[in-house]
Amino acid sequence: MKILIVSATEKEILPFIHKLGINKKPDNKLYKGQFNNIFIDILITGIGSIFTTYSLTKHLVEFSYDYVINAGIAGSFNFEINIGDVILVQKDQFADLGIEDKQSFYTLFEKGFIAESEFPFKDSSLYNSSVFDFGFKTVSAITVNTTHGNSEKARLLKGKFNAEIETMEGAAFFYVCLMQKVKFIQLRSISNYVTERDQAQWNIPLAVNNLNDKLFDLLIVLREEHKN
Repeated sequence: MKILIVSATEKEILPFIHKLGINKKPDNKLYKGQFNNIFIDILITGIGSIFTTYSLTKHLVEFSYDYVINAGIAGSFNFEINIGDVILVQKDQFADLGIEDKQSFYTLFEKGFIAESEFPFKDSSLYNSSVFDFGFKTVSAITVNTTHGNSEKARLLKGKFNAEIETMEGAAFFYVCLMQKVKFIQLRSISNYVTERDQAQWNIPLAVNNLNDKLFDLLIVLREEHKN
């Protein structure tokens, strides 16, 4: 079984790398290792949709995998999700790709530039139909190029997109995997709430540790599924 793990930064996946003793390749972007007879590549793409789209597309054109996993931290609009919780993203949207008109923002779908169900979109969103019961809470996400630190903007985004979490890469990851027709999973750990920016209330170390612990659990589940 071959799995590609995609992360925006090395920091988010470093405990996993250290525990497996995975070796870095000379280009400084790719790690290769093995866990319980699973061959694992780890691709560090850089932060944001542009870098993720380029790095992941380039890699998937050349290499094939049974699953591709996007692992990283995220901010939550939903205060019922605890900081440190690890969740699966089932639906993602590009939340800042569109047109601003006076005080209003319209997506490309709302303005008719893209049909709401033009592949790989469904109802203006990107869905992961291959997610099954891994024992994680599943959520709806938005992807942005600028993370938000304003409570009013957070309220508007949550209302417009019915989003529970915010990332900077998720929808790009979904888009590439759907276009390349590969099975994929977006695994996220909550490091903060999306409200007035106060990093004293964040807990990135907890989010990273929990993410990496659950990543091992997910790999075991995928290995068993692959056997069947």
